[in-house]
This record gives sequence, structure tokens and C-alpha cells, in this order.
Amino acid sequence: MASLNPYINFKGNTEDAFNFYKSVFGGDFTAVMRFGELPPMEGAPPTPEAAKNKIMHISLMVGSSMLMGSDAVEGFGPPIAVGNNYSVSINADSKEQADKYFNGLAAGGNIGMPMSDAFWGSYFGMLTDKFGTNWMISYGNAQNN
Repeated sequence: MASLNPYINFKGNTEDAFNFYKSVFGGDFTAVMRFGELPPMEGAPPTPEAAKNKIMHISLMVGSSMLMGSDAVEGFGPPIAVGNNYSVSINADSKEQADKYFNGLAAGGNIGMPMSDAFWGSYFGMLTDKFGTNWMISYGNAQNN
């Protein structure tokens, strides 16, 4: 069964926020990836030196759900403000289900990243639906979600 999980973007203090959440909820981080680990990608700007130690992705199990987040780095998505600093992440059961969810939610919305194989091993895409809700759809490589 697919699962829904919150994904929160922060203005450079993701690590502090997630250490706080860990102190409240307990548990361990299941993934911590930094922008400095990002491989070069065609068409993408190089990672600024000041952002290399910032969090590209972090996840913390909270019961049977996962809280995830990242730092908003200039050039990697729109500037964040309260209200647009979250996404709902869907972990699909199959590539076909991921495509179905993505295509359905994208109708009338804006695609930020088309579904494709990501460097971390998941089939992944991002969009904002016609109501302004941000979505992240993924399939595979659940240990890094």
C-alpha cells in the first residue's frame, strides 16, 4: 500500500530542526544526504560552496510514518516561504502506480521535475497540483526515502 509522508523545506536550518524533532520523537535518522554529495547533472547549476554542507535530504521515522526534509538552496527550486515550504511525499508500490499518481496530480498543475530515475536509486518526480499543493512521488529504494 502506498504511504503519505510530510516533507518540509527549511531556510538553512534543517539539521537543527531535525535534531529537535529527533529529541521529541526519538528514533534514528534513516538518511542524511548533503548537497556536497550531489553528482553533477546536465543543465543544473553547480552547488554553491556555502551550500555543500547543507541538508539535501534527511528522514526520521516517527512511528510507522516518515518525516522528511531539506534545506532550500538558491538555484535548487523556488525560494521558500511559510505556506510553500512543504510537500506531501507518496511512496508508491510500483512504477506504474507512481506514474498514475504523478499524471493524475499533474493535470492542470505545474511539473517541477518529471518522473525519472534519480541518482539515489528511486524513480522520482515533483509537481505542484492545480490547488497549490506540492507533491513528491517516488518508487523504489525505500531505505533512502
